[in-house]
Amino acid sequence: MKKYYFVLLVFVALSCSKTDEFEIPNTVDPISEEVAVQDFMWKAMNFWYFWQDEVPDLADDRFENTNEGREAYTSFLVSEENPADFFDGKLKFIEDRFSFYNSDYRELTNSLAGISRSNGVQFGLVRFASGQNLFGYVRYILPNSDGATKDIQRGDLFTGVDGQPLTEDNYIDLLFGDNSTYTLNMATFVNGEVTPNDREVELTKQEALAENPVFIAKTFEIGNEKIGYLMYNKFTNEYDDDLYDAFVAFESSGVNNLIVDLRYNPGGSVNTTRLLASMIYGTNTSDLFLRKRYNDKIQAQRSTSQLEVYFADRVGSRTINSLELPKVYVLTTRSSASASELLINSLEPYTDVVQIGDVTRGKNEFSTTLVDDRENSYLYNPSRVNKINPNNQWAIQPLLGRNENAEGFSDFTSGLVPDIEQKEDLSNLGTLGDQNEPLLARAIQEITGLSDKRSFTVKTPIDIMGSSQMTEPLHNKMIDDTHYNLN
Repeated sequence: MKKYYFVLLVFVALSCSKTDEFEIPNTVDPISEEVAVQDFMWKAMNFWYFWQDEVPDLADDRFENTNEGREAYTSFLVSEENPADFFDGKLKFIEDRFSFYNSDYRELTNSLAGISRSNGVQFGLVRFASGQNLFGYVRYILPNSDGATKDIQRGDLFTGVDGQPLTEDNYIDLLFGDNSTYTLNMATFVNGEVTPNDREVELTKQEALAENPVFIAKTFEIGNEKIGYLMYNKFTNEYDDDLYDAFVAFESSGVNNLIVDLRYNPGGSVNTTRLLASMIYGTNTSDLFLRKRYNDKIQAQRSTSQLEVYFADRVGSRTINSLELPKVYVLTTRSSASASELLINSLEPYTDVVQIGDVTRGKNEFSTTLVDDRENSYLYNPSRVNKINPNNQWAIQPLLGRNENAEGFSDFTSGLVPDIEQKEDLSNLGTLGDQNEPLLARAIQEITGLSDKRSFTVKTPIDIMGSSQMTEPLHNKMIDDTHYNLN
């Protein structure tokens, strides 16, 4: 079977048992309380970090448990006054692209739950063929957002913000800065060129805008085929019931083929990925979904049963009635990452996965949220927030390991290569959910075998360099929630 790549996230009620507790090694304490954040970061990373043995400053014997060692440890912690600089500059492995932090664990966990400050316009960013200038194209608009009330839609183009052309140097500040309102300077695609026009669209970011990741769920009946189509844009466990309901509708409609559209899905919850895989393939709880690989320190403390995660038969208290499909069609782009790749990789040993689109991102490590709750091995638990050090509200989201599928495969850092390559076409994006939209149409043709002599030639392929999701915590993340009780 084909080899693939992945990332993910989920939060459910935690109930630690003795078998879930970890033996945290004795480490030296600093002689100053002014470095509580850096102390937490070092100790959590020393224990959990996947590349702990690749970072000399995280070595177990880096600081001796003596007065001199305590002084040396304190000096090391105060070498970077800003905890963010300390994390990035002192603790991260040079090849680590994805570990991050937040000065407020509440802001981080809200974002991981799909709640963010947004105007609802989801876009991709592309470099012009020459120079440092960029342009954006609209992918979709979130319902109930400010963008949904404005004259802007999928396929619209923009080249500037507030009258300033977008460049590699300014796009972060212009699009992702603290400004609550900005104006997009729109453009038109003319004779193969992105050309600025005089149209402007003013957008305002809303606080706590929640995105339901079940963006489209519908059924097509074409000939003798009943084809389910799910556009799923994040693996967010808060919407597991919505995902379950979509599959109940597929089953009641007699769906015998399924297209899962993950082209804009940056990742999220591992457990939600497991639930979706079970809805597609089956509910045999003896079938291995994934096997976790931590650093040597963690791996030695885990039993086989604690490292292995199996397919599910329930979402909460509701029984999964799986479609039990022998084949599934998955649409991908370079924005498909982490948990999206995990879904493909973990289904491969059991189901024929036909991947259509572009090569995926290549994010095969998982992470989890760590906070200054030392009695709980630094693991964030929503029922233990009163146990978090009140003088340290920082959270870190480091990479903890890699997930293997049932065949032992996890090496997809270069991305998962599609069976049928077809990039999105800037000159012909189509309408999402319409059976004539190019990627969806290509999947339907593969299912039905019917050809209307339509050409799927991509005239203007999109090679993205960023997107509206790039500053969100879920972007390119696979969040390990399996230290929680799984459904």
